[in-house]
Amino acid sequence: VQLQASGGGLVQAGDSLRLSCAASGRSFGSFAMGWFRQAPGKQRELVAAISSGGSTNYAGSLKGRFTIARDNAKNTMYLQMSSLKPEDTAVYYCAAGSLLEVVRGSTSYWGQGTQVTVSS
Repeated sequence: VQLQASGGGLVQAGDSLRLSCAASGRSFGSFAMGWFRQAPGKQRELVAAISSGGSTNYAGSLKGRFTIARDNAKNTMYLQMSSLKPEDTAVYYCAAGSLLEVVRGSTSYWGQGTQVTVSS
């Protein structure tokens, strides 16, 4: 499966932004999907994951501000981000695989990343 992340940009604190991850190749609906982010000088961290059946989980600190969703008919996953903070600044990556692979970040399927910059 090939993944293409998009939707990043420069926004102000408090703004909202929606990221998209378009998938092509093998059956999208059979994969769990996830969003990760990596800020400069920090390790990559899981933001949210969604199973093939639509169950979701979030990094504890982000639940309530971020919402992950998928549209299997469009082979696309989304990350709706609201009330953005400067500390949300990072490159955001999408990933696909089994749910365990996605949650662990051990999958081989990654998108190229999209930069999100939140100014104060």
